[in-house]
Amino acid sequence: MASLNQPAARASKKPRARKLNLRLDMTPMVDLAFLLLTFFMLTTTFAKPRVMQLQMPVHDPEHPSDVMERRAMTVIVGRQHRVFYYFGLSRPTDPSVPVPTLHTTDFSAHGLRQALLLARQHQPELVVLLKANPAASYQDMVNLLDEMTLTNQPKYALTVLTAADRALLPPAERF
Repeated sequence: MASLNQPAARASKKPRARKLNLRLDMTPMVDLAFLLLTFFMLTTTFAKPRVMQLQMPVHDPEHPSDVMERRAMTVIVGRQHRVFYYFGLSRPTDPSVPVPTLHTTDFSAHGLRQALLLARQHQPELVVLLKANPAASYQDMVNLLDEMTLTNQPKYALTVLTAADRALLPPAERF
């Protein structure tokens, strides 16, 4: 039979705690962690990319789309978050068309947004022509498109910055 070895009785009556060698196997815990990690990675839906819908007209050289001068507002994005705008079209070759007055503003609520809202009150069929200086930042162009959305502009177009537009800009903005 099995026998139990007990130490001889001591003078003190305090029981002595036995020190046991404890070995903890972490393999099941690691397996569980990887199973949970795999489960949450496979069942998580990732954030959908947010894109802005931009509809560009079809380029038709036979039928160019001319904008009437009284309905046009040209907005130019410059350096250091500056925005320039003028009403009408800049046609330096046509002496009957006066040189437009260039206004300077920024992207604040009292800046470009206010100018767009006031222009739309005076001209309900406003067409905004958006142009970017090559030195302008990408974020400024995104901000400009956001302003078009915030002010509910029904008609706007991205166009090329012409030499006539560059001539209107201050010398520090020309390239």
